[in-house]
Amino acid sequence: MSERATDVQQIINATLRYARGLDLFDPQEALAAYTEDAYWDATAVGLKRFEGHEEILGFFTADAGAMAEQFHIMTNHIVEFDGPDSAHGTNYVFSEGTTTGGASIKAIALNRDTYRRVGDDWKISGRAISPLTTPQMEGFDA
Repeated sequence: MSERATDVQQIINATLRYARGLDLFDPQEALAAYTEDAYWDATAVGLKRFEGHEEILGFFTADAGAMAEQFHIMTNHIVEFDGPDSAHGTNYVFSEGTTTGGASIKAIALNRDTYRRVGDDWKISGRAISPLTTPQMEGFDA
């Protein structure tokens, strides 16, 4: 496999690790996909923007406590390289679940990401989430 193909697979794996961490209620695994100085911005779907590991972990931990069940399907990855250790791209996310209070949530969105190589691994250095359909987030309080 070429070096760039390996880089693309590592970037895709970071997005999948994030989803698996959320869905298995493991905030540390979800956080491991992000650089220390990353941002996670879901203001366009009615949530907040979080900057840095501490804030992002706080949200992922609150999500794990607020959700009774959830899943995230990540697909349609496009990755473009800006340099040897930086890239940007997009991917789609379909997320659905039920809160501990019984509310249903659903979001189909586009993630606009930036990525950075950290050591031998690629991580997400920024994620801005924008809806592709009207999000159903009523009752989600994380």
